[in-house]
Amino acid sequence: MEAAEAAARSSYGRLLSMLAVRTGDLAGAEDALSDAFLAAVESWPREGVPKNPDAWLWTAARRRLIDAARRRKTHAEKEPLLEIAETMGEAFDPESESTRFPDERLRLLFVCAHPAIDAGIRTALMLQAVLGLDAARIAAALRVAPKTMGQRLWRVKNKIRDARIPFDVDAADLPERVFAVLEAIYAAYGSGWEDVTGDAAASRDLTEEAIWLARLVTELLPEDPEPKGVLATMLYAKARERARRGTGGVYVALSEQDTSLWDRACLAEAEAILAEASRMGRVGPFQLEAAIQSAHVHGRLTGNDDPRAIAALYEGLVKLSPTLGACVAHAVARARVDGPRRGIELLDAIGPPSITDGYQPYWSALAHLLVELGRIDEARDAYDRAIGLTEDQGIRRFLLAKKRSLM
Repeated sequence: MEAAEAAARSSYGRLLSMLAVRTGDLAGAEDALSDAFLAAVESWPREGVPKNPDAWLWTAARRRLIDAARRRKTHAEKEPLLEIAETMGEAFDPESESTRFPDERLRLLFVCAHPAIDAGIRTALMLQAVLGLDAARIAAALRVAPKTMGQRLWRVKNKIRDARIPFDVDAADLPERVFAVLEAIYAAYGSGWEDVTGDAAASRDLTEEAIWLARLVTELLPEDPEPKGVLATMLYAKARERARRGTGGVYVALSEQDTSLWDRACLAEAEAILAEASRMGRVGPFQLEAAIQSAHVHGRLTGNDDPRAIAALYEGLVKLSPTLGACVAHAVARARVDGPRRGIELLDAIGPPSITDGYQPYWSALAHLLVELGRIDEARDAYDRAIGLTEDQGIRRFLLAKKRSLM
């Protein structure tokens, strides 16, 4: 069981990508690979873990694809899939195809960003198909009901198969698809970084996988500054990893972190990558995210905090990419310059309760600003909302401590 779980963490995305790219059927590849992992759970404890788990899983999935093709009702459905499955080869050879992509996972990301696939489901599709997140975790990250997310993913996979969306990606396709790919990689990093599942090993694997994929995108598109921006942003976060949790896993805000725990080599790499992107002269949202991280880090390390510069960077980010997270952070940053009333005005302007009610950072930010205004009872209520919306016990303890300090 443990060996199969380890193989799933380390190899699921790569194996699925290889199967899907070769068959052109993402849903079928998922089913075959799921059956292969189930077979591993049943047979490995009894027969022993194979010397090459990936090759074993590949062979088992290939055989299931052949069986599934043979069960197809019509000749038109059966023969193409059967021919593909039978010619995939019994031997596991991840280098069997030479493509412009250094990794099959990267190719599948760009396939999932095809313009025929609805933009609203692309990130979720990439998170599941390439990075192995289940529908419930994706739903939590994207603030959608799990059942709804599962149905959307099922429909889009069927569309890929039925519409015969091509799995070949030309060089000319990359520029129009890269932003969607970067969004998914960044979302994957955020999901692992938040560690809401309590599986620290799996979350660590996910963040490392996201950084690795971002490095591959920067190599694939060296003249595009935005892949460098997302890579730098994740490296700034990784550099602070050891300092972001205290005793018992309690969350530690950036302003209170022990900077001696920060990884200086990682910070230096992030700075160098951001500087390289900046020299290209084409500003995008991921570069602005990285620049904000750089400003925060520089302020802590030098003691020369510049709230006006940070607020200006957030203003630019909101203009380019007005996500809910960016708008909340902009309100907090602006409050440091113009006062808490202005911050609350910006929070109120984000949108109706249907947008903000279920977003924990909104209530945390509102509580903080209400405290600064001396509206303590309202701040307690806002902290209660924020506490009720987080599954992360470390953040929950952090927020409870903030609330108790008001008594």
